[in-house]
Amino acid sequence: MARVVFELPAQFTFSTELPIYISHINHGQHLDNAQLLALVGEARTRFFTALGYTDRDAEGLALVVGDVVVQYQSEALYGETLRIDMSPADFNKYGFDLVFRITDTCQGRAVAKGKQGLVFTDPQDHKVRPLPAALLVKLGQN
Repeated sequence: MARVVFELPAQFTFSTELPIYISHINHGQHLDNAQLLALVGEARTRFFTALGYTDRDAEGLALVVGDVVVQYQSEALYGETLRIDMSPADFNKYGFDLVFRITDTCQGRAVAKGKQGLVFTDPQDHKVRPLPAALLVKLGQN
């Protein structure tokens, strides 16, 4: 399988820190891949909260994750705290990619990088809708 290649932004617009709990650990004694996505989901929720939104109400629209890319760079272990940096990129009419970088806060070790393709929908009829101008302004895309 060909490797997915993408560039991280030079700067990130949002950062948060999350601890790794024992429930995040798999039988290999490191961070489970599904739990990594759960932590990225928590970081995404915090990203939108910092903008004054929720996952279900960003200028009246709900967000849906359309696709995800993750490249693992090292193991993350129980007891570590992860820093998740995020920044929106690659805007289109209906959404954008939320690019992320995950590092261990103690050593600065790269753990993973990736992006989630976000699409915005009407929460009532679940149909895709264009990004509202006010949301684009808050994301620095005026």
